[in-house]
Amino acid sequence: MNNKVIVLGPGRNTRGGISTVIKEYENTKLWNDFNCKWIGTYIDKSNIHKFFYFLKGFFTFILNISRYDIIHIHISWSTTAFRKMFFFPLAKALNKKVIIHLHSAAEPVLNSKFQFPYKFMFKHADLTIFLSNGIRTELNKHFQIKKSVVLYNPCLSHKTNSKKINGKEKQILFAGTITQKKGYLDLIQAFSLIAHKYPEWELIFAGNGEIENAKGLAKDLNIENQVIFKGWVNREEIQPLFEKASIFCLPSYTEGFPMAVLDAWSYGLPVITTPVGGLTDVLIPDKNALVFEPGDINRLAKLLEELINNESLRKQISEESIKLSQEKFDISSISKQLSKLYLSFS
Repeated sequence: MNNKVIVLGPGRNTRGGISTVIKEYENTKLWNDFNCKWIGTYIDKSNIHKFFYFLKGFFTFILNISRYDIIHIHISWSTTAFRKMFFFPLAKALNKKVIIHLHSAAEPVLNSKFQFPYKFMFKHADLTIFLSNGIRTELNKHFQIKKSVVLYNPCLSHKTNSKKINGKEKQILFAGTITQKKGYLDLIQAFSLIAHKYPEWELIFAGNGEIENAKGLAKDLNIENQVIFKGWVNREEIQPLFEKASIFCLPSYTEGFPMAVLDAWSYGLPVITTPVGGLTDVLIPDKNALVFEPGDINRLAKLLEELINNESLRKQISEESIKLSQEKFDISSISKQLSKLYLSFS
């Protein structure tokens, strides 16, 4: 009989990449094979709701831990690492196998003022999962890590094909939380340098965050009529945005392995992005994406214009996107890799 697994992460309806990844695993054979139980420890609500949701998760964990063999803990920034410190020592004290799954680039961990949770969990976890070789290599320089592997985030489980590439609308899509580390200011400024040449093109933002600030910048740059803010949209509502867009752009300064880029690849979108986090493992500039350094607004403007004007290049990169989503980042393949990791503890 296979090991039974508790999966600790954000709540099922919480925004962000971690919950999206767990949902993808939930729809695979792995979930039933290992009798996985998802326990949420964080929710997108007021502080009082967050507190009681955390308590509920902790007591649910206490009531169930004796019946499970593996505790798979998903963490990212320092606050999530602190929350999981309530669970980690208890799991180790009860001789459970503990997996730490880091959904972050190396920089936020190394720059954190509170590194104790990372140091403690990396040192004592039975296995640490990183999102890329680059992240693992960098953190191995600074932390004592007992054992580690690289496991990529999966693409969405739907399928697309190159026939969908033609007939797109003249839209550039950004999907994700609108924060400065995601580079939304750079994208708006870069688009403003070329928008007057292409009045039929629109820049679409799908996400919550600093929307009012973004709207103010678009207005100051006289492109507010070409920049549209959809706010936060759920997985069902975002599908037509990916299907309609002709270009996807994520100009981030730091990432773990951005689900938004994986989403774009799964929809066959040509991607413009930065070589950050796990993307450095797979980006091949001018083949499977157009790549620029974070903050290089002029270069970003040139790449946007290049894709706007070159339909054959869009089609070429789109086809590479589909290959990535159906091969390297296919959910069935990655879930099998995770299944082998669970089995290794038998």
